[in-house]
Amino acid sequence: MVFDYETVKWIMTDHASFSSRIPAPSFSFIFTDPPEHSRLRNLISRAFTPRAIADLEPAIREISRELFDNALGAGQIDFAADFSAPLAMRVIAGMIGVAPEDWPRYKRWNDKILGLTYTRSGGDQAQQARRDFNSVTEEMSAYLAESIAARRKSPQNDLLTRLIDAEIEGDRLTHEEILAFFRLLMFAGQETTTNLLNNAVLCFLDHPDQLSKLRITPQLLPSAIEEVLRYRSPFQWMMRTPLRDVEVHGMAIPKGAFVLPVVGAANRDPKHFPHPNRFDIARDPNAHFAFGHGIHFCLGAALARLEARIALSDLLSGFESFEYAGDQPWQPREGLIAHGPASLPIRFSVKRTEPARA
Repeated sequence: MVFDYETVKWIMTDHASFSSRIPAPSFSFIFTDPPEHSRLRNLISRAFTPRAIADLEPAIREISRELFDNALGAGQIDFAADFSAPLAMRVIAGMIGVAPEDWPRYKRWNDKILGLTYTRSGGDQAQQARRDFNSVTEEMSAYLAESIAARRKSPQNDLLTRLIDAEIEGDRLTHEEILAFFRLLMFAGQETTTNLLNNAVLCFLDHPDQLSKLRITPQLLPSAIEEVLRYRSPFQWMMRTPLRDVEVHGMAIPKGAFVLPVVGAANRDPKHFPHPNRFDIARDPNAHFAFGHGIHFCLGAALARLEARIALSDLLSGFESFEYAGDQPWQPREGLIAHGPASLPIRFSVKRTEPARA
């Protein structure tokens, strides 16, 4: 495990020394190296465009408002279960073209994929996680085959249709490659946004002075989102495999070993971030690694930021105040890589006037 900023950056960018291929079940192009990674990313980027993400803004606003409106009469909400998870799930499902009646199955698939983070430990839990992953992969493959056949007959304005149509000099994505991206988008797209939103609420609850500052200066919201990403990174580590014997801080790491560059720790490195354990919504500069770095920088980063900006704007403009409502300390999301609460009950008071919407 590697913790400091500069070494984590080195490991994530030196592809001649560190491979993204890992000795464990992999399920997406993020576990590939150039030139294969370059080919897949270029093809996927033809479908997953900035314009396609920007076009989602009206739908995200509608979902956010609907979820908040559903909670207004109760005066309390489990923010994790009843807002952030459904928001992220519905946005990604809508992008792919998953029908609303399939959302429960979609959530179950995501939960089983998250279980893969336990496979490195071995034992019964790891074996069960692998069986679950193989099972949902078969389900997803069959579901995707049906969906692709339907899109070929009747193309839609959705990501799946664009993935089918993506082409560079006659090269197209195969069924298995689309399935791999489908799994990645489902898992990373949901976990990143869900944990980003939940962690933002935790940060505001733990640092009321910064929440007050944000209410007074709402234009700091984009900066506040970046600070949440640094301070409570939704994903805490990446995975790499050395292609040669390397030395890190005087320690020998042999070729083929399993290396975890811990981005959550790098984002708190005092050599790079002054007062790293201080949550500061105006922090500048803030070159964190929450979305990775280099050629594997998260394709969905802009989408996660857009969802966070809309949802947190609604939260701050609609709720006069909010506080943690749990009887016990919050428990973490189950999964060794994801960082955030499994449940986040909050009580709130509603502003008397209809909130202005950005």
